[in-house]
This record gives sequence, C-alpha cells and structure tokens, in this order.
Amino acid sequence: MENRNWHRLSEEELLTQLGSSPENGLAPEEATKRLLEHGRNELSEGEKLSPIKLLLNQFKDFMVLVLIGATLISGLLGEYLDAITIMAIIIINAVLGFVQEFRAERSLRALKEMTAPTAHVLRGGVVNGVPASELVPGDVIVLQSGDRIPADIRFLAANSCQAEESTLTGESVPVSKHAKAIDEDDIPLGDRRNMGFMGTMLTGGTGRGIVVCTGMGTEMGKIADLIQQTEEMETPLQRRLEQLGKILIVVALFLTVMVVVAGILHGQPAYGMFLAGVSLAVAAIPEGLPAIVTVALALGVQRMIKRKAIVRKLPSVETLGCASVICSDKTGTLTQNKMTVTRVWTGSRQLEVTGEGYTPHGGCFDGAKHVEAKDDSSLRRMLQIAALCNNASLVRTVPSEDAVPTARSSSPEPEAAWELKGDPTEGALVVLAAKMGMTAGSLEGLYRREQEFPFDSERKRMSVVVSHQGGRIIYVKGAPDMLLERCNYILWEGKVVPFTGTLRTKVQQAQEGMAQSALRVLGLAYRDLKPHDLCSTADEAECQLVFAGLTGMIDPPRREVQGAIATCRRAGIKTVMITGDHQLTAEAIAGQLGIMPRGALSISGRELAAMSDDELDGVVDNIYVYARVSPEHKLRIVKSLQRQGHVVAMTGDGVNDAPAIKAADIGIAMGITGTDVSKEASSLVLGDDNFSSIVSAIEEGRSIYENIRKFIRYLLASNVGEILTMFLAMMAGLPLPLVPIQILWVNLVTDGLPAMALGVDQAENDLMTQKPRPARESIFARRLGWKIISRGVLIGVCTLGAFWLTLKSAPQGAQGLALAQTVAFVTLVMAQLIHVFDCRSSRSIFHRNILQNKYLVFAVLSSLVLMLAVLYVPALQPIFKTVPIGMREWCLVLVAAGIPTFLMGMGSVLGAKRRGPKSRISYTSNGNQPSLR
Repeated sequence: MENRNWHRLSEEELLTQLGSSPENGLAPEEATKRLLEHGRNELSEGEKLSPIKLLLNQFKDFMVLVLIGATLISGLLGEYLDAITIMAIIIINAVLGFVQEFRAERSLRALKEMTAPTAHVLRGGVVNGVPASELVPGDVIVLQSGDRIPADIRFLAANSCQAEESTLTGESVPVSKHAKAIDEDDIPLGDRRNMGFMGTMLTGGTGRGIVVCTGMGTEMGKIADLIQQTEEMETPLQRRLEQLGKILIVVALFLTVMVVVAGILHGQPAYGMFLAGVSLAVAAIPEGLPAIVTVALALGVQRMIKRKAIVRKLPSVETLGCASVICSDKTGTLTQNKMTVTRVWTGSRQLEVTGEGYTPHGGCFDGAKHVEAKDDSSLRRMLQIAALCNNASLVRTVPSEDAVPTARSSSPEPEAAWELKGDPTEGALVVLAAKMGMTAGSLEGLYRREQEFPFDSERKRMSVVVSHQGGRIIYVKGAPDMLLERCNYILWEGKVVPFTGTLRTKVQQAQEGMAQSALRVLGLAYRDLKPHDLCSTADEAECQLVFAGLTGMIDPPRREVQGAIATCRRAGIKTVMITGDHQLTAEAIAGQLGIMPRGALSISGRELAAMSDDELDGVVDNIYVYARVSPEHKLRIVKSLQRQGHVVAMTGDGVNDAPAIKAADIGIAMGITGTDVSKEASSLVLGDDNFSSIVSAIEEGRSIYENIRKFIRYLLASNVGEILTMFLAMMAGLPLPLVPIQILWVNLVTDGLPAMALGVDQAENDLMTQKPRPARESIFARRLGWKIISRGVLIGVCTLGAFWLTLKSAPQGAQGLALAQTVAFVTLVMAQLIHVFDCRSSRSIFHRNILQNKYLVFAVLSSLVLMLAVLYVPALQPIFKTVPIGMREWCLVLVAAGIPTFLMGMGSVLGAKRRGPKSRISYTSNGNQPSLR
C-alpha cells in the first residue's frame, strides 16, 4: 500500500483504499490476515555482524599487518621485550576499534525503542489495547495527549491536536493537526498537518487516525533503512596512516636488502649483516606510531571534554581538524531554543524588547527610552492578555548550595536558572509579561479564570474568560489574520476606537514588517463582557473584540555563535544551516549570524527535491541555507558536498538527522536535546548543544593532527638517518658504524619518549587562520616529505662523518672500531634529540621557545640520562658494545649532531627574510587544489 500522498485523499477515498470503517475499524480476522501480508510493525536491523567478526576485522588494517611482521622479526632476533610491546599495542588498538564499532551498531536498537509499545485500536467496533507491533494498514487508532504515535497515520478527527515532531522534521515548535485533505503533491513532512508519524508525540488534544504505513514503510522506517545503507566514512587519519604503512614497509625492506647486499659484497660476514639488516628493518618501521597516535588522540579527548565536546570515536578527533564545511542544525545549536518576544506593537508605536532566554530580566524600549507598563495603558492591557490567556508557567530553579556567584551577578546569591513548563510560544508571552512585572503570582488574586476555549488549527485562536472586580473579560490571542476578522474596535493610544480601514491597514503593515524580520507574529485582543453575553461557544465569545496589539517572537541566536562563525570563516570553514524551519526564519537567523555572504543562495526542501544530483553538485558550494528539509535531503546534501571534495561535519539532534550524521566525515549529536538514535550514529556529542563547542573541537582536532605530523616527522627523519648511516658505510666499504643492539636501543629509547611528548605539544599561534587541509592530502604534504628526507640525510651523513673521523684518528683494531662506533651511536642519539625541538615548528627551531613543552624537555633529559648510563656504567658497556668517550670526542659529537638542525634552521630564517611575511597555504573552494599566497 505504498502511497506518498496519503495527505491528498479525502476521507472516503482513504477508507475505500484501505478497506476500513471509521465506526468499526478492521475485523479481527482481517487484521490477522493483513499482519501476515505486511509483517509486524517493527523496524528491521538488517544484517548484523557478530562480535567475533567485528573483532577479527580490526586486524585487517595494513599497518597492523606490518606490526605483526615486526613482532615476528623481533622474536627472531631474541628481542622479546620489543615483541611483547608491539603485540600489546596491536591488541589495545583492536579492542578500542571493536568497542567503537560495536557501540555504533546500536543506532537501530535505540531507534526501535522510540516506537510506541502499545496502541488503542478500534477493531470490530471495540477499542482495545494491542501491541503496537501488531498494527496493520487500515487499523483505526485512538490517541490522547501524551501518547506516542505508533505508526504513520492519517487523522480522521483532530480535537486541538498538537504533535511534537522535532525529532523527525526539525520543526522547533509543536505542530497543529487537522483531518482535512491537503491538495498538494510531495509537500515536506512538516507541512503534512493531517498526518501523524511513528515515534512522534501527541502533546495536546485528542484524535483518531487510520494507519496508512507500518514498520519499514513508515517515515521512521525509511530513516532506519537509510542508516543501514549508509556506510561510515573512513577518516583521513586512517587513510593516511594506511598510506604511510605501505610506504614504510616498501622503503624499509628495499633499503635493508641494499645494506645487507652491499655489506656482503664489501666483505662483511653474512650472518652479521643479516642481523644488522633485520635490526634496521625493525628500526625503520615505527611500531610505536599507533600507540603514540592513540595517546595523542586520547589526551586530546580529555581536553575536548573540558570544552564540552565528548568524543565517541577516537579517529574522529583528527577528522574535525580538516573539516571544510560544518552543516549545522538551527534550533538549539545556532539558536537558544528559547522562543523570545523581541518586538511589540501597541497600536500607536513599536517597542523593542530586551533580555535573553527565559530569564525575566529586560524590558520594553522606545528607542533608548525605557517604557513602564504603568505609564502606557495599551501596553499594560497587552501584557495582561499575554499573562492570562496562557497555560505556560515560568519556574525558578533552586540553585545548589555549592553554586558559586557569577561575575555578572549583582548580588551575593548564586544566579538562578529559569525553566519553562508548557508551549514555547506561550512561554515567550509569559516571559514578556514577567519582564514588565506581571507574573502569575501578582495577577492571581485579581483575576480568576472561568472558562477556556483551547487553540485549534481551524480557528487559530485561544481565548479565556476571566472574572475581575465583579465583571468578566474575554482575552484572546491568535494568528493576526484570523483575529482581525473578529475585531470591531482597536485600542489606539489608550482609547477604544472603531476599527476603520485605515487602522486595519496600519496593523497589517506592522504585521508584515515583523514577518519580514522572520518574527512569528501573534495578535492580542479582548472584550469586556456584559452580564447577558453568552459564551457557550468560541464563536459566541470571540466576537466584537477590541484589538490590543501585536507581539513578534523568534528563537534568538546564541550570543557566542556569531564569533564562532567568524572564526570558522577565517579558518576557511564554510558554515551551512540545515533546518526544518521555514525559509524566511532560517534566512533571518543566518543573516544575523553572518552565515550568508553576498550572493549566497538559500533553498527549500521542495526546490532541492526538484534538483538532480548533477544540478545540486553544480550549486552546492554556493548554498548556505537549506530550509524545510527531509532526512533524505540532508543525506543528499552531505554526499554532494563530499563529492566536491569537502570534509563534512554534520550536526543534528533528531531521528531525522541520524542517516546524515552517520554518512558525514564527522557526525556531531546534541548532548542535551539529542535523541539516543542521533547520539549512537555520531562520532562526537556536544555537552552543551552549542555551535561554538564545535569550533573549539575543530581547533583541538587541528592541533592533534599537527602533533601527529610532528612525531611522524621526528620518527621518520630519525629512521632515515639510521638507515643512511648504515647504507652509506656499506657502500663506502667501511665497517659497521652501529651494531644491532645499538640500533634497537636507539629505536626503543630515543624514538619513544620524545615522540610521545610531541604528541601533547602546544599549537602554533596561527593554527585557526590556516585553511583546511584537503581530505586526500598526503601525510607528507606541505614539505613534510622534504623535511624528513633532508634532515634524515644530514643526520646520516653527519653521523657517518663523525664515525669516519674517529675511525681514522683512533688506534687500529677492535678498540679503535669500538670507539668509532660509540661516537657514531652518541652522535646519532644527540642529533635526534636536538632535531626533536626543530619538529615543534613548521618553520625552524628558532621560531618557538624550546622550553615551552615541559614534557618534551623531560623526555629529552631522560633519554640523555639513559644514553650516559650506556656509556659510563661499566655493567652496561659490554651489553651495548660501548666505550667511554672523552672531551675531544664530545666536541666532535656536538658539532656533528647540531649541524642538521641548525644548518637547516639558519636556511629557513634567511629564506623567510628574503620572502618577507610568512607565506600561507590556502585552498580553493573544493579543497583539493593548493595554491601559495
């Protein structure tokens, strides 16, 4: 019974097509037959991987296979400590990956929990509670306020029905429902006011509906299917580490074979050269790299938690650092999710309303002049209507005893928070009245409610009858166009006068002015009732009204978001708003926040649906606002941006966001308002639902990635130096400059602690003024490959030079060779320990304070102490084949070790002076083609 346009059918057509009756529903026998035909009203989870298979998948990564090979080689050499260490790294990485993937697959289980467990169904003329999983198309269900809708339904009757659909459609306020047919094709879900959707909640009124879709055929089911079909993106870090692993294994094996062959050809013993070659192979593959990456990411996660960003998947931290587009939800992320009255029109003047959120601080201003309610009878009447024609309430929460007074508090009391109970629109009116001194408490003794005519979607009005000082008054609020029809008078400059055509035009102009500013406009009216006035129906009560004025409200932007978006713009990151709200509202908020540059486009979900993928790809880079979108639209937007080469961060809180969150390079869920489904599909959860926390996370992600590049630079340059020392010596026919145990010692001690300390290095000052790096950028991009090779070559040449000079001047024989090998060993270690400080800067060692990173200073000192122990502790000398060296050798060591870093550093400084200000790498809009500027 697939039909995308159930909303268009009349009730007769609907009942005929579904073969049901509004009075009796389905016969029990027919319901059983349809259950067999359509299946249970449940969301399928698709094919599930067993936990064992998930665990085995963690060992397929190329770098892991390389490390397993390194473990075997270490075992063959008898270096069991090395082998155990590498295996521990492999197992830890596998466990972490398994846990992450296992948690991610819980998305659909969380989705299933959102469906209703039972439903009140009319079958055979009798209403009974049945399991929601047994619903079938054609079932007639009865709904009350607070019920979760158990399947997709078309309303047959709706009495003041309002449904909370934000998790599905992104609509920020409850939606009024009705039972009339809507004769429009393919309208957005949020505009299908005669439909109810599985998993959404009825927040007000009662209704009756007929089931049109169940299980995977529902809108919720379509989202579940999207989640199943959507593949999680491999992170840039994972791609680059795999690329690095392949390069390392090929280069290491090639050079190792060359060293062994060259040594044998020059007369070195075959067995000794084999041991040296295997040692070099182990040293060339930085087995500590995955551990250092994991530690760097884990420490970054701890810093991000302090900045309200909770990471669920470690590699996603680095992915944030290369994000080029942030697709952000509007409500609650860019805005406060607190509907607020910002403008009032009293019939004679327009007033601006100050204050933020639900805190009743602020007031009404005419220009710079504060307006008191006691001095303006028209404003006072409006505030009375706002406060009394209302079912919402404002509650002050009690601060905790250990709360600390904030800097902005004017009293020693801790600042209290205010919470709204009720509809957000009504709450905005309550807060407006409270700002001007009219609270429920202050009016309670003066006014008593006698009668209420609730809001409904046909009247678009709500009214209450109250008694006051022996008389009765009716207060009304509602949509201005519907309210004006019932008004014969207007309160103009404090006096009730006939509502002439001229005055009506002024009201309409004021309404249009607010609407153009994307404000949600409500009209307020009243009438003093006479003793004989009948109020048995809304039509009788809501007539001959006095129009009192207009209120304009909006969910205002968060104060800190504008600065965060400006930071993104400087960092070359595009911010895109994707919302289920109306287009005019979305454009207004985007304009206030500075999201839309000149010439930028804004489109609706309907316009997007009419585009082909090729058409969307052609304009996607110039679209900054998407309004009234569906879950399929969000997924299309993410994929289109990715096809243009962007690394996409997608935020969301609802069920409707989950497929796009999962498909994005980095999925971000809201921690406060987010559903379990969106959180399980995400890589990152915002603890405060705040866009600025995303920017903080991006900064942290960039810093982490740069730190990863720093220790890769250090490790590989050091390894190049080690291999070249051996290779050049063999090619020159010299003895071995390093024995196998010395190579392994350098690999284990010198490479370990300093590299780990680089993983927690402080970011450079210009980090957030650089453009995002391309998604497919090589790990060796931006001259990193050149730096590794040039420093590595210099380290190898200088080490070999120190070895050759010492060998030439030392006595002949084993003692002279041992001294030369010791000098080479110490030179290699010192060159690496000096080089590690050069790795902290993208320019040179002279551009940063070498003492800033205290962990690095401690790591270098620790390595120095261990090296001195190997040289001067007699018990260790035979093990590591070293001899003590004197002042002359130390002078040679320090000069040779310092040349690679200081020579290249001076070249960088002189080159920077010739070029002028520091050049910066930037990228074109698609993020793929770098250019220097």
